[in-house]
Amino acid sequence: MRFRDILFLGLPSIVLWVAGIFVLGIFLIKWFWMWTIPGLFPGAVAAGLVAAKISWWTALKLSVLVALLAAITNISKR
Repeated sequence: MRFRDILFLGLPSIVLWVAGIFVLGIFLIKWFWMWTIPGLFPGAVAAGLVAAKISWWTALKLSVLVALLAAITNISKR
């Protein structure tokens, strides 16, 4: 058994890439929301219509939505 197999638990590398990109997407969505939404919509944030920060759970749901939309876009290109 190779060290790489032990390190990656025998998972194919594509699974690890997808998981890594998915987790990175969660961080990017959280960061994007925190820096851009209050700057673009200060009135809506002040009025309480849009949250200035989002939770990790909301970022996870948005990341899943973005991944599904990307998959649909790629499937429809064929």
